[in-house]
Amino acid sequence: MKIVILSRNPKLYSTRRLVEAAEEKGHEVLVVDHLKCVIELEKKSPRLYYNGIYLDDIDAIIPRIGASVTFYGTAVVRQFEMMNVFSAVKSQALVNSRDKLRSLQILARSGVGLPKTIFTNYAKDVDHVIDSVGGAPLVLKLLEGTQGLGVVLAETQNAASSVIEAFNGLKARVIAQQYIKEAGGADIRAFVVDGVIVGAMKRQGKEGEFRSNLHRGGSANIIELTDQEELTAIKAAKAMGLGVAGVDMLQSANGPLVLEVNSSPGLEGIEAATKKDIAKEIIKYIERNV
Repeated sequence: MKIVILSRNPKLYSTRRLVEAAEEKGHEVLVVDHLKCVIELEKKSPRLYYNGIYLDDIDAIIPRIGASVTFYGTAVVRQFEMMNVFSAVKSQALVNSRDKLRSLQILARSGVGLPKTIFTNYAKDVDHVIDSVGGAPLVLKLLEGTQGLGVVLAETQNAASSVIEAFNGLKARVIAQQYIKEAGGADIRAFVVDGVIVGAMKRQGKEGEFRSNLHRGGSANIIELTDQEELTAIKAAKAMGLGVAGVDMLQSANGPLVLEVNSSPGLEGIEAATKKDIAKEIIKYIERNV
């Protein structure tokens, strides 16, 4: 097969591992910077032009689209889909996963457990927002934040009010979310490929840090999921329409609660923690579908 990996940097760990896994299976691999693709539209003849060549006869693509370039990256994925190329991550699923509010609405509708979440259009009744998620402490998140950026733990009512009012004043859209104390600054990342969990890790935030993101200095260890955690992760990935997904969950007194479903989950942390060849599982998923 001829496989294209949509990535802006061929030196990134995840990109390199996918190239290695595909080549080990005998496939031809091309790393393409999606921002340098030219989209050509014509009646019944969609094409993509890149670095002096047309990207024809491609069997499958693996999108690794950064959050800051979702719009154009998704357009490129959609163009490949119009060319009848299999995508490991569908364009619409990618769009939905990047819209935090939309993704939470989809998950809530599907019956997946979530921390109680409130979103308003710069509401003046800040106290109602805070009380609705159980009062302080509570978590405030910018809708556009990634990798733990734009996430604040407001430990008191006054602090929460000040932060919400500051965000409102900046016209920055924010969601308020119930703080799950019993999670202890840790979360679970379950890696789902084609409806099956291929690896899971528990991420613990560094001392004094409630965010568990590895980019924020957290640590990760392999974990064996409970049946309920497995079912929740698989259900969340399915609800979002994602063939490849990183499902982030909190362990709460009321069972697993989904924080986010990531459509371009990194491989470095999960492969290091689990010692599993996750990249190979993604290539096998493509082989089953092409």
